[in-house]
Order: sequence, then structure tokens, then C-alpha cells
Amino acid sequence: QVQVVESGGGLVQLGGSLRVSCTAAASISAINVMSWYRQAPGDLRDLVAAIDSNGGTNYADSVKGRFTISRGNSKNTVYLQMNSLKPEDTAVYYCEVQEFISGGWRPYWGPGTQVTVSS
Repeated sequence: QVQVVESGGGLVQLGGSLRVSCTAAASISAINVMSWYRQAPGDLRDLVAAIDSNGGTNYADSVKGRFTISRGNSKNTVYLQMNSLKPEDTAVYYCEVQEFISGGWRPYWGPGTQVTVSS
């Protein structure tokens, strides 16, 4: 059963914009933090942006001022609006959803969506 699904990736030119979306299954009931990570070939998976249940946000320095993370009207949806895209933003973008459980939290990951920025 797929718990988290990303969508909205694609090919965009330098300076363009894309919005990627992530939806968590309704069975994930007590969501804490929803985050976007990205991983380029040969690189580690790095945090891009995160938003907590109170709307607090955190961004990687490399995307501050260009990317915006937001929660949808459905508490199980998160978006990443990406503006002024650069070739170095090319990566697979993954959504992570943290669910509160007794004693801590449990992560769920989506399969990822490819974002390619051409120069």
C-alpha cells in the first residue's frame, strides 16, 4: 500500500518554476513534520525544506528565497513551489512524512519525482 505519493516533477529551463506536491494516505493520522528532500546522482539525500504541524518552516541555505513549502487545505498534503530554478536543483525530490507514534515518530517516504533544470 502506497502511503506517500509525490507528483509535479518535470523538465524546466533555467530560471523557470515548478510546483511539486505530496499527498500522504489518510491512514497516516497524526502528522508531525512534512519535508522535501532531494538527491542527485552520486550525492547524499539532503533536506530541502520542512514544515511542522504549526506551520513553522525550515529551508536549506541553497534554496532560501527561491523555494516555498506550504501545507494544503488537507492536512495530508504539502507543496514545494520552486522558482528561479538552476541546473544544480536537478535531482529526484522525495517527500517525507513523520507520523506521531507512542514514544516518538515514524517516517514514511514517497518514491520520488524527478526535477530536471536545463541550461
